[in-house]
Amino acid sequence: MCESDPKNKGMKRHGNLFENMCSTERLELADKEARRGKGPRADIRLHDANREGNIALLRELLLNREYRTSAYRVFKVYEPKERDVYMLPFFPDRIVHHALVKNVLEPVLVPTFTRDTYSCIKGRGIHAAFERLKAALKDREGTRYCLKLDIKKFYPSVDHEVLKVLLRRKIKDADMLWLMDEIIDSAPGLPIGNYTSQYFANYYLNGFDHWIKEVKGVRYYFRYADDIVILGPDKKELHLLLADIKTYLKVELRLKVKENHQVFPVEKRGIDFVGYVTYPTHSRVRKSIKQACARKLKHNCSPATIASYMGWFTHCNSRHLTKKLLREKLQGTGYKK
Repeated sequence: MCESDPKNKGMKRHGNLFENMCSTERLELADKEARRGKGPRADIRLHDANREGNIALLRELLLNREYRTSAYRVFKVYEPKERDVYMLPFFPDRIVHHALVKNVLEPVLVPTFTRDTYSCIKGRGIHAAFERLKAALKDREGTRYCLKLDIKKFYPSVDHEVLKVLLRRKIKDADMLWLMDEIIDSAPGLPIGNYTSQYFANYYLNGFDHWIKEVKGVRYYFRYADDIVILGPDKKELHLLLADIKTYLKVELRLKVKENHQVFPVEKRGIDFVGYVTYPTHSRVRKSIKQACARKLKHNCSPATIASYMGWFTHCNSRHLTKKLLREKLQGTGYKK
Protein backbone atom coordinates (compact mmCIF):
# COMPACT_ATOMS: atom_id res chain seq x y z
CA MET A 1 0.00 0.00 0.00
CA CYS A 2 1.18 3.52 -0.90
CA GLU A 3 4.41 2.14 -2.33
CA SER A 4 4.22 4.85 -5.00
CA ASP A 5 4.55 7.61 -2.39
CA PRO A 6 8.20 8.74 -2.52
CA LYS A 7 7.87 10.40 0.87
CA ASN A 8 7.57 6.98 2.49
CA LYS A 9 11.18 6.15 1.56
CA GLY A 10 13.59 7.02 4.35
CA MET A 11 10.87 8.78 6.31
CA LYS A 12 11.89 9.80 9.82
CA ARG A 13 9.73 8.20 12.51
CA HIS A 14 9.08 10.11 15.73
CA GLY A 15 9.19 8.72 19.25
CA ASN A 16 9.11 10.11 22.82
CA LEU A 17 6.00 12.19 22.09
CA PHE A 18 3.45 10.90 24.56
CA GLU A 19 5.10 11.66 27.88
CA ASN A 20 5.85 15.25 26.85
CA MET A 21 2.25 15.77 25.77
CA CYS A 22 0.99 14.46 29.12
CA SER A 23 2.88 16.95 31.27
CA THR A 24 0.70 19.09 33.52
CA GLU A 25 1.92 22.24 31.79
CA ARG A 26 0.99 21.02 28.32
CA LEU A 27 -2.41 19.76 29.41
CA GLU A 28 -3.10 23.13 31.04
CA LEU A 29 -2.09 24.86 27.81
CA ALA A 30 -4.40 22.54 25.85
CA ASP A 31 -7.21 23.43 28.28
CA LYS A 32 -6.60 27.12 27.56
CA GLU A 33 -6.52 26.58 23.78
CA ALA A 34 -9.63 24.39 23.75
CA ARG A 35 -11.79 27.03 25.44
CA ARG A 36 -10.76 29.88 23.15
CA GLY A 37 -13.84 31.48 21.59
CA LYS A 38 -16.24 29.04 23.28
CA GLY A 39 -17.82 31.47 25.77
CA PRO A 40 -19.46 30.42 29.07
CA ARG A 41 -20.55 26.92 28.02
CA ALA A 42 -22.08 24.68 30.66
CA ASP A 43 -19.49 21.91 30.24
CA ILE A 44 -16.63 24.42 30.63
CA ARG A 45 -18.19 25.87 33.79
CA LEU A 46 -18.55 22.35 35.16
CA HIS A 47 -14.90 21.61 34.44
CA ASP A 48 -13.75 24.88 35.98
CA ALA A 49 -15.38 23.98 39.29
CA ASN A 50 -12.52 21.47 39.76
CA ARG A 51 -10.08 22.41 37.02
CA GLU A 52 -6.84 21.56 38.82
CA GLY A 53 -8.15 18.19 39.99
CA ASN A 54 -9.50 17.37 36.53
CA ILE A 55 -6.15 18.09 34.86
CA ALA A 56 -4.41 15.82 37.39
CA LEU A 57 -7.00 13.09 36.77
CA LEU A 58 -6.65 13.42 32.99
CA ARG A 59 -2.87 13.12 33.22
CA GLU A 60 -3.25 9.94 35.27
CA LEU A 61 -5.80 8.45 32.85
CA LEU A 62 -3.52 9.09 29.89
CA LEU A 63 -0.34 7.77 31.49
CA ASN A 64 -2.15 4.60 32.62
CA ARG A 65 -3.83 4.17 29.19
CA GLU A 66 -7.21 4.38 30.92
CA TYR A 67 -8.56 7.32 28.92
CA ARG A 68 -11.64 6.45 26.84
CA THR A 69 -13.50 8.74 24.46
CA SER A 70 -16.79 9.98 25.92
CA ALA A 71 -20.16 9.42 24.25
CA TYR A 72 -20.72 11.67 21.24
CA ARG A 73 -23.68 13.98 20.81
CA VAL A 74 -24.61 13.83 17.12
CA PHE A 75 -26.70 16.45 15.33
CA LYS A 76 -27.36 17.49 11.74
CA VAL A 77 -26.40 20.72 10.00
CA TYR A 78 -27.78 21.72 6.61
CA GLU A 79 -25.40 24.46 5.42
CA PRO A 80 -23.56 24.27 3.10
CA LYS A 81 -24.93 20.72 2.83
CA GLU A 82 -26.59 18.17 5.08
CA ARG A 83 -24.14 16.29 7.29
CA ASP A 84 -23.78 14.79 10.76
CA VAL A 85 -21.68 16.72 13.27
CA TYR A 86 -20.21 14.98 16.31
CA MET A 87 -19.64 16.80 19.59
CA LEU A 88 -17.66 15.69 22.65
CA PRO A 89 -17.58 17.18 26.16
CA PHE A 90 -14.97 19.80 26.92
CA PHE A 91 -13.46 17.62 29.69
CA PRO A 92 -11.74 15.34 29.08
CA ASP A 93 -12.06 14.95 25.33
CA ARG A 94 -11.63 18.36 23.80
CA ILE A 95 -8.63 18.99 26.04
CA VAL A 96 -7.06 15.71 24.88
CA HIS A 97 -7.68 16.54 21.23
CA HIS A 98 -6.09 19.98 21.53
CA ALA A 99 -3.09 18.50 23.34
CA LEU A 100 -2.68 15.92 20.56
CA VAL A 101 -2.93 18.53 17.80
CA LYS A 102 -0.55 21.06 19.34
CA ASN A 103 2.07 18.57 20.51
CA VAL A 104 1.98 15.94 17.75
CA LEU A 105 -0.22 16.48 14.71
CA GLU A 106 0.88 20.03 13.91
CA PRO A 107 4.65 19.66 14.51
CA VAL A 108 4.99 16.11 13.14
CA LEU A 109 2.41 15.74 10.35
CA VAL A 110 1.93 19.22 8.90
CA PRO A 111 5.57 19.62 7.75
CA THR A 112 5.07 16.58 5.47
CA PHE A 113 2.18 18.20 3.58
CA THR A 114 2.70 19.56 0.07
CA ARG A 115 2.75 23.32 -0.57
CA ASP A 116 -0.72 23.18 -2.09
CA THR A 117 -2.49 21.23 0.63
CA TYR A 118 -5.00 23.57 2.26
CA SER A 119 -7.77 23.58 4.91
CA CYS A 120 -7.25 23.86 8.68
CA ILE A 121 -3.51 24.51 8.31
CA LYS A 122 -2.06 27.70 9.75
CA GLY A 123 -1.51 30.20 6.94
CA ARG A 124 -3.15 27.93 4.36
CA GLY A 125 -6.84 28.70 4.48
CA ILE A 126 -9.39 29.65 1.83
CA HIS A 127 -7.74 32.86 0.67
CA ALA A 128 -4.27 31.33 0.47
CA ALA A 129 -5.63 28.62 -1.84
CA PHE A 130 -7.51 31.22 -3.90
CA GLU A 131 -4.43 33.42 -4.36
CA ARG A 132 -2.27 30.45 -5.42
CA LEU A 133 -4.88 29.42 -7.97
CA LYS A 134 -5.06 32.95 -9.37
CA ALA A 135 -1.26 33.05 -9.69
CA ALA A 136 -1.25 29.71 -11.54
CA LEU A 137 -3.75 30.98 -14.11
CA LYS A 138 -1.21 33.54 -15.32
CA ASP A 139 0.28 30.59 -17.23
CA ARG A 140 -2.47 30.62 -19.88
CA GLU A 141 -1.08 27.74 -21.96
CA GLY A 142 -0.29 25.52 -19.00
CA THR A 143 -3.74 25.97 -17.42
CA ARG A 144 -6.09 25.81 -20.39
CA TYR A 145 -8.12 22.95 -18.92
CA CYS A 146 -9.26 22.06 -15.42
CA LEU A 147 -9.95 18.67 -13.86
CA LYS A 148 -12.20 19.25 -10.86
CA LEU A 149 -13.22 16.45 -8.52
CA ASP A 150 -13.95 15.58 -4.95
CA ILE A 151 -14.17 12.38 -2.95
CA LYS A 152 -17.46 10.65 -2.27
CA LYS A 153 -18.43 10.96 1.41
CA PHE A 154 -14.80 11.55 2.29
CA TYR A 155 -14.86 11.91 6.08
CA PRO A 156 -17.25 8.97 6.68
CA SER A 157 -15.26 6.83 4.19
CA VAL A 158 -11.83 7.10 5.81
CA ASP A 159 -10.70 3.55 6.56
CA HIS A 160 -9.37 3.20 10.11
CA GLU A 161 -6.91 0.42 9.36
CA VAL A 162 -5.39 2.29 6.42
CA LEU A 163 -5.06 5.45 8.51
CA LYS A 164 -3.35 3.54 11.32
CA VAL A 165 -0.83 2.03 8.91
CA LEU A 166 -0.03 5.48 7.53
CA LEU A 167 0.44 6.94 11.01
CA ARG A 168 2.78 4.12 11.98
CA ARG A 169 5.03 5.09 9.11
CA LYS A 170 5.56 8.47 10.77
CA ILE A 171 5.21 7.79 14.51
CA LYS A 172 6.81 4.98 16.53
CA ASP A 173 5.81 6.04 20.05
CA ALA A 174 3.59 3.12 21.19
CA ASP A 175 1.71 5.15 23.79
CA MET A 176 0.95 7.91 21.29
CA LEU A 177 -0.25 5.35 18.76
CA TRP A 178 -2.53 3.87 21.44
CA LEU A 179 -4.10 7.30 22.04
CA MET A 180 -4.57 8.01 18.34
CA ASP A 181 -6.11 4.55 17.81
CA GLU A 182 -8.52 5.23 20.69
CA ILE A 183 -9.68 8.48 19.07
CA ILE A 184 -9.81 7.04 15.54
CA ASP A 185 -11.90 4.04 16.63
CA SER A 186 -14.35 6.14 18.66
CA ALA A 187 -16.66 6.76 15.67
CA PRO A 188 -17.15 5.63 12.06
CA GLY A 189 -14.80 7.25 9.55
CA LEU A 190 -13.52 10.60 10.77
CA PRO A 191 -16.24 12.42 12.75
CA ILE A 192 -16.86 15.97 11.56
CA GLY A 193 -16.57 18.13 14.67
CA ASN A 194 -13.49 16.49 16.19
CA TYR A 195 -10.53 18.87 16.24
CA THR A 196 -8.24 15.98 15.29
CA SER A 197 -10.28 14.89 12.26
CA GLN A 198 -9.11 17.67 9.95
CA TYR A 199 -5.46 16.75 10.59
CA PHE A 200 -6.04 13.02 10.20
CA ALA A 201 -7.96 13.73 6.97
CA ASN A 202 -5.15 15.78 5.46
CA TYR A 203 -2.60 13.15 6.41
CA TYR A 204 -4.78 10.40 4.95
CA LEU A 205 -4.50 12.12 1.54
CA ASN A 206 -0.88 13.20 1.99
CA GLY A 207 0.61 10.27 0.07
CA PHE A 208 -1.86 10.93 -2.73
CA ASP A 209 -0.78 14.60 -2.86
CA HIS A 210 2.88 13.62 -3.20
CA TRP A 211 2.05 10.94 -5.78
CA ILE A 212 0.21 13.52 -7.92
CA LYS A 213 3.07 16.01 -7.78
CA GLU A 214 6.15 13.81 -7.73
CA VAL A 215 5.17 10.60 -9.53
CA LYS A 216 2.59 11.93 -12.00
CA GLY A 217 4.50 15.21 -12.41
CA VAL A 218 1.49 17.50 -12.08
CA ARG A 219 2.56 21.13 -11.76
CA TYR A 220 -0.76 22.79 -10.94
CA TYR A 221 -2.54 20.83 -8.22
CA PHE A 222 -4.62 22.28 -5.39
CA ARG A 223 -6.49 20.43 -2.65
CA TYR A 224 -8.73 22.00 -0.03
CA ALA A 225 -9.97 19.14 2.21
CA ASP A 226 -11.32 16.74 -0.45
CA ASP A 227 -12.04 19.41 -3.08
CA ILE A 228 -9.39 18.96 -5.79
CA VAL A 229 -8.41 21.14 -8.76
CA ILE A 230 -5.81 20.06 -11.35
CA LEU A 231 -4.83 22.27 -14.28
CA GLY A 232 -3.11 21.31 -17.50
CA PRO A 233 -2.67 22.18 -21.17
CA ASP A 234 -4.33 19.07 -22.63
CA LYS A 235 -7.87 17.80 -22.08
CA LYS A 236 -7.07 14.21 -23.05
CA GLU A 237 -4.19 14.01 -20.58
CA LEU A 238 -6.44 15.16 -17.75
CA HIS A 239 -8.97 12.43 -18.59
CA LEU A 240 -6.17 9.84 -18.49
CA LEU A 241 -4.97 11.27 -15.17
CA LEU A 242 -8.51 11.02 -13.79
CA ALA A 243 -8.54 7.28 -14.55
CA ASP A 244 -5.24 6.85 -12.69
CA ILE A 245 -6.55 8.89 -9.75
CA LYS A 246 -9.63 6.69 -9.46
CA THR A 247 -7.43 3.60 -9.36
CA TYR A 248 -5.02 5.06 -6.81
CA LEU A 249 -7.75 6.19 -4.43
CA LYS A 250 -9.59 2.87 -4.67
CA VAL A 251 -6.55 0.63 -4.25
CA GLU A 252 -4.43 2.63 -1.82
CA LEU A 253 -7.02 4.47 0.29
CA ARG A 254 -10.33 2.66 -0.32
CA LEU A 255 -11.98 5.86 -1.50
CA LYS A 256 -14.16 6.70 -4.49
CA VAL A 257 -14.23 9.79 -6.67
CA LYS A 258 -17.65 11.45 -6.67
CA GLU A 259 -19.52 11.07 -9.96
CA ASN A 260 -19.73 14.84 -10.61
CA HIS A 261 -16.07 15.15 -11.69
CA GLN A 262 -15.48 17.37 -14.75
CA VAL A 263 -12.83 18.35 -17.27
CA PHE A 264 -13.54 21.73 -18.87
CA PRO A 265 -11.89 24.78 -20.50
CA VAL A 266 -10.92 27.31 -17.84
CA GLU A 267 -11.40 30.47 -19.89
CA LYS A 268 -15.03 29.69 -20.77
CA ARG A 269 -16.30 28.46 -17.41
CA GLY A 270 -13.98 29.61 -14.68
CA ILE A 271 -13.00 27.41 -11.72
CA ASP A 272 -15.46 27.19 -8.81
CA PHE A 273 -13.12 26.60 -5.87
CA VAL A 274 -13.00 27.72 -2.20
CA GLY A 275 -15.94 30.09 -2.59
CA TYR A 276 -14.82 31.92 -5.73
CA VAL A 277 -15.21 31.43 -9.48
CA THR A 278 -11.81 32.22 -10.95
CA TYR A 279 -10.94 33.03 -14.58
CA PRO A 280 -7.54 33.93 -16.05
CA THR A 281 -8.60 37.59 -16.21
CA HIS A 282 -10.82 38.07 -13.15
CA SER A 283 -12.64 36.36 -10.30
CA ARG A 284 -16.00 36.66 -8.59
CA VAL A 285 -17.57 35.32 -5.46
CA ARG A 286 -19.61 32.11 -5.69
CA LYS A 287 -23.34 32.68 -6.31
CA SER A 288 -24.43 30.85 -3.14
CA ILE A 289 -22.26 33.17 -1.02
CA LYS A 290 -23.78 36.25 -2.67
CA GLN A 291 -27.24 34.91 -1.95
CA ALA A 292 -26.39 34.08 1.67
CA CYS A 293 -24.99 37.58 2.17
CA ALA A 294 -28.14 39.13 0.68
CA ARG A 295 -30.34 37.11 3.04
CA LYS A 296 -28.27 38.16 6.04
CA LEU A 297 -28.40 41.82 5.05
CA LYS A 298 -32.15 41.63 4.54
CA HIS A 299 -32.66 40.31 8.08
CA ASN A 300 -30.55 42.96 9.84
CA CYS A 301 -27.47 40.90 10.59
CA SER A 302 -24.74 42.11 12.92
CA PRO A 303 -21.89 44.41 11.82
CA ALA A 304 -19.49 41.49 12.40
CA THR A 305 -21.40 39.34 9.89
CA ILE A 306 -21.38 42.14 7.34
CA ALA A 307 -17.65 42.61 7.84
CA SER A 308 -17.10 38.86 7.34
CA TYR A 309 -18.84 38.91 3.96
CA MET A 310 -17.07 42.10 2.92
CA GLY A 311 -13.84 40.25 3.68
CA TRP A 312 -14.85 37.65 1.09
CA PHE A 313 -15.62 40.32 -1.50
CA THR A 314 -12.38 42.29 -1.12
CA HIS A 315 -10.36 39.37 -2.52
CA CYS A 316 -12.10 39.34 -5.91
CA ASN A 317 -13.61 41.66 -8.55
CA SER A 318 -16.74 42.60 -6.63
CA ARG A 319 -16.80 46.39 -6.29
CA HIS A 320 -20.14 46.75 -8.08
CA LEU A 321 -21.67 43.79 -6.22
CA THR A 322 -20.62 45.27 -2.87
CA LYS A 323 -22.13 48.65 -3.75
CA LYS A 324 -25.36 47.01 -4.87
CA LEU A 325 -25.74 44.89 -1.75
CA LEU A 326 -25.08 47.79 0.59
CA ARG A 327 -27.30 50.16 -1.38
CA GLU A 328 -30.20 47.72 -1.27
CA LYS A 329 -29.55 47.13 2.42
CA LEU A 330 -29.96 50.84 3.06
CA GLN A 331 -33.07 50.96 0.90
CA GLY A 332 -34.51 47.95 2.73
CA THR A 333 -35.35 46.13 -0.49
CA GLY A 334 -33.16 43.02 -0.16
CA TYR A 335 -31.00 41.63 -2.91
CA LYS A 336 -32.44 40.07 -6.05
CA LYS A 337 -30.35 38.92 -8.95
